[in-house]
Amino acid sequence: MPEAEQKPSRDSTFLIFQCPGTVLTRTDAHDLLLKVVPDIQQSNHSKKANRPMSQSTTNVASDEEGMNLDMQRGSTIRVKRLREQSVSTHPTISLERALIETDVYRKYEGKVPTPVLRGMFFKTLMQRRTLYLGDDELIVGEKGVAPQSAPTFPELCCHSLTDLDNMNHREHVSFHVTDEQRRIQRDIIIPFWQERATMTKMMDMLPQAWHDLFNGGMYTEFMTQRGPGHTVADGKIYHYGYADFMALIDAELTRIDFNNDMDAEHKQAELQGMHLVCEGMIILGRRYAQLARQKKKSCEDPIRREELEQLADICDRVPAHAPRTFREAVQMYWFTHIGVTSEMNNWDAYSPGKLDQHLEPFYCEEIADGTLTRDQAREILECLWVKFNNQPAPPKVGITLKESATYTDFCNINTGALRPDGTCGVSDVSYLILEVMDEMRLLQPSSNVQISRKTPEHFLHEAVKISREGWGQPAFYNSEAIIQELLTMGKSLDDVYESGIASGCVETGTAGKEAYVLTGYLNIPKILELVMYRGYDHYSGKRIGIDCGDPATFASYEELYAAFERELMYVIDVKVAGNNLIERLFMDALPVPLLSTITDDCIAKAKDYNCGGARYNTSYIQCVGMGTIVDSLSALKRQIFEDHRFTIAEILDACEHDFTGYDSLYDQVSRHTPKYGNDDDAADDIARQVARSLQRIIAGRPTPKGSKTIVEFLPTTCHVYFGQTMLASPNGRHAHVPLPDGISPEKGADINGPTAVIRSAAKLDQLKTGGALLNQKFTPQVVAGTKGIIGISTLIRSYFAMDGHHLQFNVVDRATLLDAQKHPDQYRNLIVRVAGYSDYFNNLDKALQDEIIARTEQTL
Repeated sequence: MPEAEQKPSRDSTFLIFQCPGTVLTRTDAHDLLLKVVPDIQQSNHSKKANRPMSQSTTNVASDEEGMNLDMQRGSTIRVKRLREQSVSTHPTISLERALIETDVYRKYEGKVPTPVLRGMFFKTLMQRRTLYLGDDELIVGEKGVAPQSAPTFPELCCHSLTDLDNMNHREHVSFHVTDEQRRIQRDIIIPFWQERATMTKMMDMLPQAWHDLFNGGMYTEFMTQRGPGHTVADGKIYHYGYADFMALIDAELTRIDFNNDMDAEHKQAELQGMHLVCEGMIILGRRYAQLARQKKKSCEDPIRREELEQLADICDRVPAHAPRTFREAVQMYWFTHIGVTSEMNNWDAYSPGKLDQHLEPFYCEEIADGTLTRDQAREILECLWVKFNNQPAPPKVGITLKESATYTDFCNINTGALRPDGTCGVSDVSYLILEVMDEMRLLQPSSNVQISRKTPEHFLHEAVKISREGWGQPAFYNSEAIIQELLTMGKSLDDVYESGIASGCVETGTAGKEAYVLTGYLNIPKILELVMYRGYDHYSGKRIGIDCGDPATFASYEELYAAFERELMYVIDVKVAGNNLIERLFMDALPVPLLSTITDDCIAKAKDYNCGGARYNTSYIQCVGMGTIVDSLSALKRQIFEDHRFTIAEILDACEHDFTGYDSLYDQVSRHTPKYGNDDDAADDIARQVARSLQRIIAGRPTPKGSKTIVEFLPTTCHVYFGQTMLASPNGRHAHVPLPDGISPEKGADINGPTAVIRSAAKLDQLKTGGALLNQKFTPQVVAGTKGIIGISTLIRSYFAMDGHHLQFNVVDRATLLDAQKHPDQYRNLIVRVAGYSDYFNNLDKALQDEIIARTEQTL
């Protein structure tokens, strides 16, 4: 057996990890890791492994043969054809949804309550929208008119003609736009929606101070072009059909007390809107059943005729009624996915949560009675994977494109999580999902595995084998950390065990029970920049912050840090005040009755998801650039206040000149200052200090619908945009260079290897956050063979034993990435891990490509 395929021996290390009752302390984890991987150290040149990994293993398709192999992925001929169609079709926009919405609003706006209006629109959309049923499909439903067709949402953001031209012509993440679509947008959509759009209202009502900070790159705002997320399914849609939900809604309607309940009319409108969307969902299924039978009449292939009849029978059943079979369950989820993402362009799409656990009962029953084989189940899941990949994120413009420049809609599938009773959730369906993930190798859906102390070592190893192939999936999440984070937020233990998941990039929540909304990224290092320049912003050319005093007069690090906290408080005050205005806008103008129907307590409360109807409500502020802010404060503390080597004025002057002519100063701040990511308490204590300040100033702030604000460490691609808005930083980071992603160290600063990185990261109290993203980069040779599996698995176990939230890997060498920049046509299938998601390297702009190339290559 070749070394790369050997199974690790069951030595004492693995027996320790495999025993469910064993609990490792932070010190135990570190000591054990050093025993298993005694020679971990950072190096500029990767060590040569005993045997290099094959090209297929590293997923670097640098020749025609490799690309052809990638296009042939799938366990059946059917799936190969579906996958090829999905990856080779260029995304387009569809205005069908916008036209139907415009027609409904023209007829009924102002004549019926807003929840009813939204329900009427959704039902009409399901009645009139174009249905797509491809020749090979076993699972049906597209968000647009065909695969890779993205609808627009003018009630959120009414694109201008310039927007359409930009999305049609831009080099990366483009959408094809026809002349007829430009005419429709100009003559129909813009005249009706330009002033009605939420983005227009939002920008008009937000104060100048908010705009100043926003335009200066101090923070972003998700809700300018998307509705509130996160939206994740729990298990209820596998036990209830939409006819059942209608019955529950009808029962609540009869309970409304119009004499004594002052909210009675509003509750009635909410429930009526929910009833209408359920009707719409049932209509969607029935229309697909009719379409399948129509296609059967003209189909000459007897096998396909039988498939179409089976599909019609399935659509007769779901989504009106609860599924009975594995395939019905998958179709039930997919109809719900299409419904939710058609109702509103939710941030981070819609995710199936613990998909393996939801599907396991159907799978086991059918396997036992012989009505389903494992291969058939795999093909159905592969068809589902294609469906996810067929849905490009609706087109974004402006700053939003910079903060999330990708077709990926951030659907995230959790596999291997703990069960509601706290036992291990790994099953044959979990392994099946790993196999499908590996075989399909698609950007969407994003996939993660939850790792707990109870996770079988074999499952972890199988996930690591896929991760080391170098296309960025799966990510690894700490089940125990997710549980503790949610408990800290106030969720019940039963709800946490039943529905505790990770979604989007790294965010935690309770599936089907919580509205947890991302409100925008926060540029932490730029707060220090505003302090140093007394509130003046060089990017926008105006004063956007407060003047915390002349930094040259600061007599101590403590005085400097106090100024940083004052500036942080000002920025957060402005940001949260804006968040509250925006939240109120969505509460009043854009209810989501379908999402409310399938979110716990919304029906019982007769209250919308966007209005606090969910059992739990959380708002996240995502903090970006921890490595830069920590190292910058460390440089100022060491070089100015401890060693007295430079003055603040000298460092400011050096930053303004991007260190040109300041070689000695640059050498000191970049190479002779404690850096985060090296297990150096001099730097890591500052990281803890910053994290505590963020928690004290941000966490717990209330919102109009009853949410509590939570700190999270997540960048998507915003670390690139934020870096572009900044001068050089006191730690030696050059002007306009991207910030580090998540809680990853500054690029090149982590010189003591991956164990030092995870020990630094683990010093942050991640259990008080809603998620913290940590990226690591290895060359393929480093993770090859049995040693590579053991090393990566032990790194994950050790970090999670120290309460780390999340860990993910890029496995690709610098030379390959540089060559891919020079010869993109030879690397069309090269996928890399960006932040909390993966993307084609060729889809990234050069700044983001350079940032990934510059990440430290670790060795084991």
